[in-house]
Amino acid sequence: MAKKKRLTKSTDKVLCGVFGGIAEYFGWDKAITRIVGAFLILFPGGVLPGAILYFIAAMVMPSPTKPNIIEGEFKEK
Repeated sequence: MAKKKRLTKSTDKVLCGVFGGIAEYFGWDKAITRIVGAFLILFPGGVLPGAILYFIAAMVMPSPTKPNIIEGEFKEK
């Protein structure tokens, strides 16, 4: 059964992991996604509306789940 792709925050995060999670979900470069996201927060509507939307997304997006498999020789059942 194929694993279902899910939008989650990134573990490789700068602030809250929102843009990193979006980049991982769509397969985009994280640096470019963060630059475009920062540009969209700062310039079109001002800092406050963009920052509010960013932190709402940070609260709504789930954190990534940790796998149940321990790396190495032994595996947890």
